[in-house]
Amino acid sequence: MTTPDPRADLPTHHVENQPPARGDVDLFGTDAPLREAVARAGGQAEGLSDYSQTLGTTEMREAGRDANRYLPELRLFDMGGRRLDEVRFHPAYHRFMEAGVGAGYAALPWEGAKGGHATHAAMVYLASQIEPGSCCPMTMTYAAVPALDATPEIAALWRPKLTARSYDPRVLPVGEKTGATLGMAMTEKQGGSDVRANTTRAERADGHWRLTGHKWFCSAPMSDGFLTLAQTDKGLSCFLVPRWLEGERNAIRIQRLKDKLGNRSNASSEIEYEGAVAHLLGEEGRGVATIIEMVHHTRLDTALAPAGLMRAAISEAHHWATHRAAFQRRLIDQPLMRAVLADLTLDWEGALTLGMRVAEAFDSARPEDRAFARIGVALAKYYGNKRCPVVTYEAMEVLGGIGYVEDTPMPMLYREAPLNGIWEGSGNVICLDILRTLAKEPLAADMLRAELYAARDTDPRYDAALADHLARWPALPPEAEARWFAERLALLLTASLLIRNAPAAVSDAFVATRLAGEAGRTTGAMAGSDVSAILNRIAG
Repeated sequence: MTTPDPRADLPTHHVENQPPARGDVDLFGTDAPLREAVARAGGQAEGLSDYSQTLGTTEMREAGRDANRYLPELRLFDMGGRRLDEVRFHPAYHRFMEAGVGAGYAALPWEGAKGGHATHAAMVYLASQIEPGSCCPMTMTYAAVPALDATPEIAALWRPKLTARSYDPRVLPVGEKTGATLGMAMTEKQGGSDVRANTTRAERADGHWRLTGHKWFCSAPMSDGFLTLAQTDKGLSCFLVPRWLEGERNAIRIQRLKDKLGNRSNASSEIEYEGAVAHLLGEEGRGVATIIEMVHHTRLDTALAPAGLMRAAISEAHHWATHRAAFQRRLIDQPLMRAVLADLTLDWEGALTLGMRVAEAFDSARPEDRAFARIGVALAKYYGNKRCPVVTYEAMEVLGGIGYVEDTPMPMLYREAPLNGIWEGSGNVICLDILRTLAKEPLAADMLRAELYAARDTDPRYDAALADHLARWPALPPEAEARWFAERLALLLTASLLIRNAPAAVSDAFVATRLAGEAGRTTGAMAGSDVSAILNRIAG
C-alpha cells in the first residue's frame, strides 16, 4: 500500500521550494565518521546498523515527537486515595526503551564481547539524534553495573537483571522481573555537586538500613532502584535503594516532577526517603569512592550525546540547504552557507572522534588505557558540551523561521543541547576534576602527553600550538585558568586524533580554525579550507 503524498496544490497557492520529507534514514549507513570510528575502536557494526535503522524510520521519529509532546504524568494516589508514587509515560517512550534495552544499550559492555563500550557509546550517539530523553535511564543502568561489584551479594541479584536485554516496566520487586533499570539520587538542595554536604541519614532498624531525607534531583523515578548517598555514623556512604519490596512499596515518596527546559520525555523528580529500606553498597563511610565508578561511566555518555545532537542538527540543516533555493541558487551551492555548514561539521566530527577514542579506552583493561579514559572522558565531556548549544543554534538558523517551529526537530535539539554539560558535573566541576586527575595520577598525564605527541611533525601549525600550550602552562594552571587550560587541551587532543584518522581536509581545517587562529569567533567565519571535502562527511 502506498501512502498518497500530501497535497501541494492549494486554493491560494502551490507549495514549492520546500524540502521533501526525509523518509526513513539509515543513521549508521549515512555516517562515515561514525563507521570509521567504530571500526577503529573494534565496535560491533552489524548491531549498530540494525539499531540505527530501527531508530531512523519515519515512524520512530514521529514516536520521538509524541514522547516529548505528551509528557510523563505523576500519579501520586489511586482513585481511593491510596499512595501510588508512580509515573505514567506515553507508549512512545516505552517503544524507545524497548528498542534500546533490547539492542543491548545497557548490557553490551558487560557481556564480554569485543568493543562493548565503544558499541554502547555509538548507541548513545545514535539514540540522542532521535529521542534523547529515554537515554537517561538506560545510561544510568549501564553505568551502575561496575559500582555493584563493591558488594558481591547485591551484584548477584541485580547485575543479571540490569544486563538482561529485556525492558520490564512492571511494578514488581526486582527478583520477579525479566529485566531492571537503575537510577541515581545524589543531589540535595543545599549541596548540589558538593555531595559531601548531604544531610540524608541512614540508620539501622529492624535488621535493615533505613534512609530518611530529601533528594532534590532524582532522574527516572520509575527505575527499579537507585544508587544514593546518605550519612551514617562513619560518614557519607553509598546505598542501593530498591523501588519495590516484596509485597509492599518502599517508602520513596515522589514530591513533584521537574518542569525542565528539555529532556521532556524523561521524568525527573524530587523525592523523599521516609525510612526507605536500603542496602549498603561498599564500605561504610566511603560512599563517594563507591559511586564514582557510576559517575565515571555516565560521563562517557554525556560526552557522546552532544556529538549525536550536533549530528542530528547538522543533518537537518544540510537536508534543508540541499533542497531549498534562494536568490536563484540552491542554498547548498552558496559559498557562505557552505562555509557555515563546513564549520559546524568540524565541531561535530571532532566531538565524535574524541568521544569514540575515549570509549575505545574504556574497553581496555590496560592501566595505561584506563588512565587515559579518566582524563579523556573529562576533556571530551567538557568541550563537546560547550560547542553543542552553539552548533544546534547555528543549524536552526540555517532553516530560518521554520527552524524555530515545533514542526521540525530543531527546537527539541536546541532545548536538549545544554543538558549534558550540566548533568553529572557542570563545566567548573569537570575542569577542577581535570586538574585533580593530572595532579594525582601521573599515568593519566603521561598517556595524555603520548596522545598529543603522536601527531607531532605532521602539521607545523599543530606543533606550534602544542609548543605554545606547554610554554604557557609548564605545570598545572591556577584554578582561575582551568577553563582555558581544559579548552586548549581538548582542542589539541581532538586535533591530534583528526590528524591521525580523519581526511586531510577535515584535520587541516580543524587545525587552521581551532588552533592557528585562521578564523573569526562566529560560525562560518573561515576561509581557505576544502569546504567541499568537509561537506562530503555530512552525507556519509
